[in-house]
Amino acid sequence: MTEERKAVEMTDEELKQFEAFKEEQAARKAKEQAKRDREAYKELVDETIEGAIPLLHDLSQGIKETKLAILNDFRSVINMKAEVLKLKKDGQRTDTFTNSAGDKRITVGYYETDGYRDTVEDGIAIVKEYIEGLADNKKTKALVKMVLRLLARNAQGTLKASRIVQLRKIAEESEDERFMEGVQIIEEAYQPAISKQFIRAEVKNDNGAWIAIPLGMTEA
Repeated sequence: MTEERKAVEMTDEELKQFEAFKEEQAARKAKEQAKRDREAYKELVDETIEGAIPLLHDLSQGIKETKLAILNDFRSVINMKAEVLKLKKDGQRTDTFTNSAGDKRITVGYYETDGYRDTVEDGIAIVKEYIEGLADNKKTKALVKMVLRLLARNAQGTLKASRIVQLRKIAEESEDERFMEGVQIIEEAYQPAISKQFIRAEVKNDNGAWIAIPLGMTEA
């Protein structure tokens, strides 16, 4: 059955109104389609996240358990290393072990963050007392500015140990006993904390170069 087409005569005004009506309908349909697309997108995001999170959780737990097992295994190795080689275990942050063939090695260790006991505040007070008592001239103003910069805390509210080393040099150059006493109290208050333990595994490639085994989500 053939659809019958009929011609409709319109005035310019009627044609203008009809075109506006069609545009309005098209805009409404586009808006409705865009809304459906957004809803479909949100549903896809939710569905994908719900599927990925359990997998990533299992992966994270697996990495945690594997890391703990390896660290425990190497703890025995580190203890034997200290006994056999008559080494002091204190203060060493990393240990590297290479196999007999020389083509595989593992490094285990930990990172430290700077930390201080409460007595650090006494040392800081003594240092500030010293610099506040200096004569007011161009040379001492520069010294005061430098010392205050070295005593500035980081975003975590902690003094940087590397800056205290610089402060020690300034105190020694000043030859002022009170200044050096304050710096010594700060140094003695230093109490670093272990932040994270790490494992690095490497193998040699055909060219004899060490290649790290990717162990993180970024490196894999």
